[in-house]
Amino acid sequence: MTLDELRDPNALPLPRYWVDEREVEARLESNIHLCLLGFRRISNVTNERTFLFTPLPITAVGDNLFLLSSAFEQIAPLVANLDCVAFDYMARQKMGGVNLNFYLVKQLPVIPPHTYTPALLDFIRPRVLELTYTAWDLQPFARDLDYDGPPFVWDEERRFLMRCELDALYFHLYGIKRDDVAYIMETFPIVKRKDEAAHGEYRTKRVILEMYDAMAKLPAMLVPAPKEEQGEMEAPDLSRWVSPLEPPPADARAAHEAR
Repeated sequence: MTLDELRDPNALPLPRYWVDEREVEARLESNIHLCLLGFRRISNVTNERTFLFTPLPITAVGDNLFLLSSAFEQIAPLVANLDCVAFDYMARQKMGGVNLNFYLVKQLPVIPPHTYTPALLDFIRPRVLELTYTAWDLQPFARDLDYDGPPFVWDEERRFLMRCELDALYFHLYGIKRDDVAYIMETFPIVKRKDEAAHGEYRTKRVILEMYDAMAKLPAMLVPAPKEEQGEMEAPDLSRWVSPLEPPPADARAAHEAR
């Protein structure tokens, strides 16, 4: 879709093939309610990004899109986790071809639900909401996140900063040191090349590292470690985080007018 289409909350991609709605509903499992969660099966370590994960409205999908389900309260952190740079880097280490089959995905290290404290969720949810809910067809997903307003305006700069904030957080949650963050960012050459062409520098790496450093300077809070037997681990106290975004993520002022 073009940038103008992405900015239009009523613009939707037109499917090439169609399936009877009754057939789709009949095949859905009972634990899938108002939206689907899916990741692209065909990928490559040479792509700009390897693991592409998204919520989508109830629709028919082909076998190139694998579906997952999640409890409603865990949807936002799951989307943020599976779309972050740290997770993408780890997915690349597992891929030997172009297929991201379930047996590979099941080996990937996902932050478990018990690690997410209210402070972490308060940081993650509004960013996931604004990044995903940009068209009316995902209104059911937004309602799962307790938001009943109109979609958010597709703003490239705001989206870039929110993605960098989430990437910086997940580098901390995975316990990845700063030098390793810098190394991992260099393993995304297409992102680097596009940044240098558009901005004259590898802006994504610079901003993520700046946010990583800023989070490292925040007071630490204890959160449950991913492996329960490890007890607790330190994470940045994000209640002290000062976002560069104005208005803040998922603020009504960043949304379209109600219809």
